Amino acid sequence: MSTVTITAQDINKLRQATGAGMMDCRKALTETNGDFEAAIDWLRKQGQKVAAKRADREAKEGVVIAKTTDDNKTGFIVTISCETDFVSKNADFVAFAQSIADAAVANNVKSIDELNEVTVNGAKVADMINDKLASIGEKIAIVRFERVEAPFVASYIHGANRMGVLVGFNQEAGEAGRDIAMQIAAMNPVAVDESSVPADVVEREKAVIMDIIQQDPKMAGKPAEMLEKISAGKLNAFFKESTLTAQAFVKDGSKSVGDYLKSVNKDLKVVEFKRVALG
Repeated sequence: MSTVTITAQDINKLRQATGAGMMDCRKALTETNGDFEAAIDWLRKQGQKVAAKRADREAKEGVVIAKTTDDNKTGFIVTISCETDFVSKNADFVAFAQSIADAAVANNVKSIDELNEVTVNGAKVADMINDKLASIGEKIAIVRFERVEAPFVASYIHGANRMGVLVGFNQEAGEAGRDIAMQIAAMNPVAVDESSVPADVVEREKAVIMDIIQQDPKMAGKPAEMLEKISAGKLNAFFKESTLTAQAFVKDGSKSVGDYLKSVNKDLKVVEFKRVALG
């Protein structure tokens, strides 16, 4: 029994992250004593078709700018949050966010703190943020900053500045850079390949998969070796669906992203990516 108060805001947050129904979200939060991540796993264990909350779900409204340096060696994503879509869609606010992203590129900054100290036309970015807050009457802030360095970095902005992607390659990628950035925007992989999936993500997925298998009446009495084999198969399916190079290429489903990269250049590889979305 939950010992914490489950608010309508908590339920709505879980609904937005998972797409599950209101009553299911209330039950999940109640059963997990308000633990958001545990509630997601609870829903999945009940057979709900939900995805684990990704780190790219940060601000609900705002502007995401993704840019690279002229030599395509470094990429930046800057997210400026606001409270309403009225402000986020305003041309002046978008231009304001663009100016801050330009400052990040020009000064090769490495963190939000460093970006806040950069001077643009005689004013610190932090002061510019405060002035903008005062002028529009909404709370705004730099809420996300990402940086990728690689021999070649591609950038992509999707959905009227609601999502930004950076992809680092081991060499010049040309148009393939944009193709892969669009793939990441559309399919939201958790990592480049199986070997780069964080250990905690793998362990969490294994736990959810095994719990689902053990709850299946058809699996009752089955030997542990069989359950482990089924679990391994489902984990491999997770890797195929959720890692970039194993995913089906959105522009040609007959090949994987890895196969597409090899068709462009047998030595072309993705070394890192960042995906930031409002939501």
